[in-house]
Amino acid sequence: MTINDKIAALRQQMHIHNIDAYIVPSSDPHQSEYVADRYKLRQWLSGFLGSAGVAAVTAKHAGVWTDSRYYEQCLAQLAGSAFEMHKQEVQGAPEHIDWLSENLAKGACVACDGSLFSVGQIHAMQAKFDKKGIKLTTNADLMSPIWTDRPTLPNAPIFEHEVHFTGKTRGEKLADIRRKMAEHGAQYHLVTTLDDIGWTLNLRGSDVECNPVFIAYLVVGLDSCSLFVARSQVSETLKDALNTEGVFLHKYEAIDDFLSKLKAKDTIVVDDANVNFALFSTIKTAKIVKEPTFSMMMKAVKNPTEQDFIRKVMVKDGVALTKAFMWLEKTLDKRTTTEYEVASMIAQYRSDQPNYYGESFDAIVGYRANGSIMHYKPDAQTSATIEKTGMLLIDSGGQYADGTTDITRTISLDGKPTATEKRDFTLVLKGHIGLALLKFPVGTKGIQMDILARQHLWQHGLNFGHGTGHGVGFFMNVHEPPQGFVTGWNARGKTENVAGMLTSNEPGFYKPGEYGIRIENLVLTVEAEETEYGKFLAFETVTLFPMDVHLVDESLMTKAEIKWFNQYQKRVYKALKPHLKKGEKAWLKEKCAKI
Repeated sequence: MTINDKIAALRQQMHIHNIDAYIVPSSDPHQSEYVADRYKLRQWLSGFLGSAGVAAVTAKHAGVWTDSRYYEQCLAQLAGSAFEMHKQEVQGAPEHIDWLSENLAKGACVACDGSLFSVGQIHAMQAKFDKKGIKLTTNADLMSPIWTDRPTLPNAPIFEHEVHFTGKTRGEKLADIRRKMAEHGAQYHLVTTLDDIGWTLNLRGSDVECNPVFIAYLVVGLDSCSLFVARSQVSETLKDALNTEGVFLHKYEAIDDFLSKLKAKDTIVVDDANVNFALFSTIKTAKIVKEPTFSMMMKAVKNPTEQDFIRKVMVKDGVALTKAFMWLEKTLDKRTTTEYEVASMIAQYRSDQPNYYGESFDAIVGYRANGSIMHYKPDAQTSATIEKTGMLLIDSGGQYADGTTDITRTISLDGKPTATEKRDFTLVLKGHIGLALLKFPVGTKGIQMDILARQHLWQHGLNFGHGTGHGVGFFMNVHEPPQGFVTGWNARGKTENVAGMLTSNEPGFYKPGEYGIRIENLVLTVEAEETEYGKFLAFETVTLFPMDVHLVDESLMTKAEIKWFNQYQKRVYKALKPHLKKGEKAWLKEKCAKI
């Protein structure tokens, strides 16, 4: 089927069910950012492959709403189809609801599959549609009838994440959760987010590409837990181990029945920002307490064992990147290469490191103009040919049992950037350093810190259209809530940054059709000092790989910024040197040059 054929088939289903508009999100029943193939509904319908976006189809219009990270990609992938791109002004905002409210007549019916939307999302939609006299139907799965070869749920084995790495047993984590439950007088806590389930139980899987999670639901009780998962994914040995610790298995589909049978005397804690509406609706009798998933903040604050491993994993990731970037330089001396080949070689060099499980996301390797496409993914057939000239942006990360990495470097392939390229890179670098050097009082939120990464770009009338930072998991999702550095008053903006959090520091600048620049390190929040004005925190930069000195315009840098840059370059060389061969050491020493 062509994209237009799919639109026609969906409209036929809409006509059969008397539906005027149908909404197709990017999520799954667990509100995941990255989803298993079965739930790539919006991608299948529209042809737009970005990870963020919503499709809405009416009798006369088909639209995809996405944010500035994906504008160029979305336009290219929708070309030739009846889908039209709508630019989201605010990342993640439900602007498609406003459009539908304005363009549908009173009495119209909008439908969606309630299992793919959170309770909060449905309630927000309902409130807006009610004002316009528009009806919302939440039990309409119109995609399954037209996606006839839709993939089944994945069935990969689940495995233990050893306590040697986690620093806490699942028994200790469950005890922490039960203490929170007791504060609310609750007998049960429903956990629906896949990363929270894996973290809580010290289990990992491979049901979602690049994310070491498995598809399941978890209900934590006062004395035992119920894990709703495909039985074939759990070995007998693992099942026995879980049973011994009071974690008992049930069929994945049995969650509805379990929740519907809770009694009026029971109290269950539910996160309405994450539990899907259809599942929430099965809780008929029990008292519901709405609170954020308890483990979300627990896993965001890395314990001392995790922090120690994070520092160590950055060394071996830096070693892998040294070998990969050295390979790239030597290859370009002899021949051209492609963006796709570079991504493959980075993964190959990472795979040589111990405890490697895969990449933490599909590498972004953008040569020249492709670097300006913020979430560009090179394809084997269509990726650009790289020559030894111009700029190259590489954003990649690895999944290791001892940590998750995420790093971006922008390099000049011939060491001869233009004055404008150097200026733009240096403005981004100054923002990166400004955030890295920040000392701040306890209670400071992400929205308060984001400006430090943008201020120098703003002074030149420049900006970038994505957040400056996101939380990072520990052998878990590379994008981990709740904290971050953003301009908006969303979860990342509202969350206080506390000691133990691991967050990306990644300002950028993108010149469409020419080049993209991004500099990303991960920072660990650490205690700094306590004064008469309270406790202060700071950031420890943990990522270890040099920055391209050729792109730095020293005349734009302050003495403090130059000092930070030179100390960072020196620290990188000192940390990686013991793990490299003679030729690799010489190459790295040159790349770790001072300014």
